[in-house]
Amino acid sequence: MTEKIKQTAGRDQLGDFAPDFAHYNDDVLFGENWNNQDIDLKTRCIITVTALMSSGITDTSLVYHLENAKNNGVTKDEISAIITHLAFYVGWPKAWAVFRLAKDVWKD
Repeated sequence: MTEKIKQTAGRDQLGDFAPDFAHYNDDVLFGENWNNQDIDLKTRCIITVTALMSSGITDTSLVYHLENAKNNGVTKDEISAIITHLAFYVGWPKAWAVFRLAKDVWKD
């Protein structure tokens, strides 16, 4: 059994301003969805990075999910192949943007 994922970013950053959103982020998205055992964490991380890249999201949320992917076993070679593969489907400029972020995450 894997360790249960617990997220508090919603409450930490938006709890007073948007308590409902914080609840959905921390308790539903991460508390329920990310802890669903039907997809392993490595695959879930790859799916999430893919979705964010496809949407053109290249802010700190993508950095968080790239770090999460690395921490859950995605190697530098794998992330490079994933981003390259996606470049043909979601756009070359998006790949460049994500490679810049991934390069920092896998710099060691």
